[in-house]
Amino acid sequence: MNALVSERSRLVARPDPGPSPVIETERLRLRPHRFSDAPAIAESLSDFQVARMLARVPAPYDQQDALDWLNRQTANVLPDWTLAITAGDDVHIGCIGIELRHGRWHVGYWLNRFYWGKGLASEAVYAAVERFFRRMPEVTLHSGVFADNPASLRLQEKLGFKVTGCSQIYALARNAMVAHIETRLAAEGLRRPA
Repeated sequence: MNALVSERSRLVARPDPGPSPVIETERLRLRPHRFSDAPAIAESLSDFQVARMLARVPAPYDQQDALDWLNRQTANVLPDWTLAITAGDDVHIGCIGIELRHGRWHVGYWLNRFYWGKGLASEAVYAAVERFFRRMPEVTLHSGVFADNPASLRLQEKLGFKVTGCSQIYALARNAMVAHIETRLAAEGLRRPA
């Protein structure tokens, strides 16, 4: 019985940002994922130019991969936020996740390649991180980018993320170890993108 009480106390004491919100920005709507997002997710992540910049996405990527991922995301058993990035027509164009891994909160994101270069990723990441910090102001967020992804590093630096180091991590789509620039951000360092 003491083990059960101890486990329950630990779970109650763990910081939890609450359920994934719906966030409206000037051009985007961030919302929890739906199973109907599977075809759009599969289409975006089957593009190797997108998948190669993500550590945990296999290549090739198909609709069954998307459904398997959505099963985990929609189960609501983790404190993580995994938000669909949608444009005015509510079509899934990308994803931003804030997840608890190994005791630290991590931010990750991707966008369908058709939407690159329009400032949409900056808008989405800022909105999700700003809302997360409203709920969890004491948390430090961790992130990073592959060294051959300077656009994503610029996005993070523009929002206030600071480089903390470099490591090698395994990229599933590339089937190789890749140089990874590690970053972090505290609430007081967050900057609105220009």
